[in-house]
Amino acid sequence: EAPLALGIVDRFQEEGLRVFGPDKRAAELESSKIFAKRLMQKYNIPSADFAEFDDAQKALDYLKGISPPVVVKADGLAAGKGVTVAHSREEAEAAVRSIMIDRAFGRAGNRLIIEEYLEGPETTIMAFAAGTRFFTMPPSQDHKPIFDGDEGSNTGGMGCYSPVPMVTPELEKEAQEKIIGPTLKAMMQEGRPYFGILYAGLMLTKEGLKTLEFNCRFGDPETQVILPLLESDLMDVLEPIADGKMGEAPRWSKRAATCVVMASGGYPGEYEKEKQISGLQDAEDLEDVIVFHAATSQMRDGWYTNGGRVLGVTGLGENLEASVQRAYEAVGKIAWEGVHYRRDIAAKALSTMKTK
Repeated sequence: EAPLALGIVDRFQEEGLRVFGPDKRAAELESSKIFAKRLMQKYNIPSADFAEFDDAQKALDYLKGISPPVVVKADGLAAGKGVTVAHSREEAEAAVRSIMIDRAFGRAGNRLIIEEYLEGPETTIMAFAAGTRFFTMPPSQDHKPIFDGDEGSNTGGMGCYSPVPMVTPELEKEAQEKIIGPTLKAMMQEGRPYFGILYAGLMLTKEGLKTLEFNCRFGDPETQVILPLLESDLMDVLEPIADGKMGEAPRWSKRAATCVVMASGGYPGEYEKEKQISGLQDAEDLEDVIVFHAATSQMRDGWYTNGGRVLGVTGLGENLEASVQRAYEAVGKIAWEGVHYRRDIAAKALSTMKTK
């Protein structure tokens, strides 16, 4: 997202080069949460109520007048870590201080928003977008907290699955007609036509779908379950958009995919790098398994960890349960000192399906 926010697409276009993605002004949909919230407010796109601040003391004073839980978000890009769901006033105040006084995210924390806390299950729907035309991808569900049972700090994402049983065709239509379509029309009306991937993070509340966030690129780890289900050639979808038009509708498999993220112990806090990874080949040799490298480095004697989220291990299956089993079978073959992963990716969805 950082290169998009800095205008990499604009630079390519200035040189007359083909490029896929939104330009700098369109990418503000992700690079400024305040811009996105104002846009949704102006065009009546469902989202949480919010207040915006450029002064820490004013934000702290505002917190005295509202009841938790609330959500505190840095305005700018913070690698997925600039959001705090605060269940107490103390927690919310600490988040404000971290963002605006301690400068935990640098310039991204010059401004922040304090947002109404929404309740309900989350889902992601991404779309290939060209102006006001778009094709949505199958819904997926990310697991952001570091520990099983959605406990602990938020991360960039610890695992994902698709399709999402709770997202019915009716809900998909609601997302298209009330959120994705209107957002693209709003961007066009604002003189910021949008070409590229539009990622909508959504929550299913009692009042219907509401928008949590927009990203201007493929999600991670959502992409690791979505693209393996794409039956069309990806380039046939992307190239027309790079030329300013929309091609044929992509074709999707009816199978399911689950991705389990394997992380360094200590992530999203401090962690050690350069731990040797074993079992990669054994995992990759399994049928219907793809191992995505995220933060690895290759030495003469093999692969080593080189960051927080190290691998994304995707399993495919004829149904969700089969894809989960295949993903964890592959994860079980991979090891390094201090490895951490969640053991409950898609567990809620599977238990809901069984009770039905």
